[in-house]
Amino acid sequence: MENLIGLLVAAPLLGAAVLLCGGRRLDRAGHWIGTALAAASFAVGVVLFAGMLGRGAEDRALHQHLFSWVPVEGFQADVAFQLDQLSMTFVLLITGVGSLIHIYSIGYMEHDPRRRRFFGYLNLFLAAMLLLVLADNYLLLYAGWEGVGLASYLLIGFWQHKPSAATAAKKAFLVNRVGDIGLSIAIMLMFTTFGTFAFGPVLESAGDTSEGMLTAIGLMLLLAACGKSAQVPLQSWLGDAMEGPTPVSALIHAATMVTAGVYLITRSGAIFNGSPDAQLVVAIVGAVTLIFGAIVGCAKDDIKKALAGSTMSQIGYMVLAAGLGPIGYVFAIMHLVTHGFFKAGLFLGAGSVMHGMNDEVDMRKYGGLRKYMPVTFVTFGLGYLAIIGFPGLSGFWSKDKIIEAAFAKGGTEGWILGGVALLGAALTAYYMTRVMLLTFFGEKRWGSTPSPAAPDVEPAAETSGEHATPHPHESPKSMTIPMIVLAFGSVFAGGLFSWNSSFLHWLEPVTGHDHGHSPLSAAAVTGATVVVLLIGVALAWLQYGRKPVPVTAPRGSLLTRAARRDLLQDDFNHVALVKPGEYLTRGLVYVDNKGVDGLVNGTAAAVGGLSGRMRRVQNGFVRSYAVSMFGGTAVLIAATLLMRAV
Repeated sequence: MENLIGLLVAAPLLGAAVLLCGGRRLDRAGHWIGTALAAASFAVGVVLFAGMLGRGAEDRALHQHLFSWVPVEGFQADVAFQLDQLSMTFVLLITGVGSLIHIYSIGYMEHDPRRRRFFGYLNLFLAAMLLLVLADNYLLLYAGWEGVGLASYLLIGFWQHKPSAATAAKKAFLVNRVGDIGLSIAIMLMFTTFGTFAFGPVLESAGDTSEGMLTAIGLMLLLAACGKSAQVPLQSWLGDAMEGPTPVSALIHAATMVTAGVYLITRSGAIFNGSPDAQLVVAIVGAVTLIFGAIVGCAKDDIKKALAGSTMSQIGYMVLAAGLGPIGYVFAIMHLVTHGFFKAGLFLGAGSVMHGMNDEVDMRKYGGLRKYMPVTFVTFGLGYLAIIGFPGLSGFWSKDKIIEAAFAKGGTEGWILGGVALLGAALTAYYMTRVMLLTFFGEKRWGSTPSPAAPDVEPAAETSGEHATPHPHESPKSMTIPMIVLAFGSVFAGGLFSWNSSFLHWLEPVTGHDHGHSPLSAAAVTGATVVVLLIGVALAWLQYGRKPVPVTAPRGSLLTRAARRDLLQDDFNHVALVKPGEYLTRGLVYVDNKGVDGLVNGTAAAVGGLSGRMRRVQNGFVRSYAVSMFGGTAVLIAATLLMRAV
């Protein structure tokens, strides 16, 4: 079985190599090749999963050593894989949801002239993410981590002819480089502390290491997680990443990039368990981002950006749970998996709406689409019910567990974190109900021309004059079938995981688990969650369900205007980072020009000037030499007479 692990990465990596290097001869079949190899990786994952179920809980981890990467005395780096319960969970999510997104992309990208290249990038994304979660050491994980960053840059900026897409790709790449510095420093600290960066020795020795060192490593790992998972303060790239094609948004938000930070923290649980300070900072970052993303999602009229704010908030739930330590690790991963189903379904549903609405993204120009797109309406609606935590659906089981775990932390900290998690549930119900009402209910509000801000508009579609007026219609089966499959996951996944605590028992050998001491019963927490859910739904209905929706958004309150601008995160970054960086650069250039170069150039000018003046003495005229000799003789005589007189 161990020999099959490498095939998980090899299949999509082969697809990327073939599609990106095969040339135009593969244009007609490229999308089928990419989809087949993604599905092949999923099939291998299912086989390995079945084999893993046949083993005892403590004997399920598999290892495969491929070769020594850096065989140097005192520095050993291997290309080796580790497949345990945690990495297997991610493998099935990445390959399963990723394969569905590949199938969806066949229809969505049908008319794109670079569709083969797009599928090559999708395969590269899957291969990098699989390398990240299968690595058995932090250095190999870092290689996958950077591969994910590269693939996201290529996919977000896939329509690079649009300046907004090119800018968004660069922004995502640069913001993530800040986080990547944290991971590189953490790996260096691990090597100097433990003499290795393999998971086993590092995590086993964490209990014998000073708390200060574990805090330093933990905070650097958190910085890396903030970059990949779009958590405060490195969250600014996520909304702009919607400039990529919609399948990219689904893949990034549901199965790959933003989940990487949660995986990193959970995999490094032993480090955070040994540092209560680092663990508390993780929980605080998750709680702040949870509310931050929810507020942003409440104010966005762009359907994809509203869902992007939602992703930021839901990942905040996961990071909050991971910051609770053994109380919350399992529930962080459980919510990550259920989120993978309903968020992928929501993004693909948004793409289906855009497909039928001439690539319009402004929800104020939708309305009443349930009549025209029944399959999209039902599948998107089930995803909506799942994300708000409707009783019985997947989000109910996973998000409620996080809220319970937050209260189980105990003390003032538990009450604060639990209260924040409840507030996030209310805001989630509000902004997602708003999305449903603006999109599928009410009177139709679409106009005669597409929005100029639509991120998925190709220039050919804009200039050809075709479909100038939106004609809503259901998407082809290649798009609706993946949406139906994801809707089933949105409905049933949480219940299957929670049945007989199956998911808890599955992950506990890797993550550990502590029930904590909650001041509230599970029934009380569930009741409170349902109440705040109903409050959020009711407020959205009163605002958007009972009143006509204006096509142009009203000015709104100061908070609303700030939320539309992502709570001024770009403004803050510009003032706090960009402008000081510019001043620092200008200062360094001035010091270089006037200081370093001035010293070098000044010395050269002084030597040159002195040489030029001395050169005048040797002019080749005898009379000049005679005058010089006469003057010298006069000076010597005068000096001699002066000395005798004294």
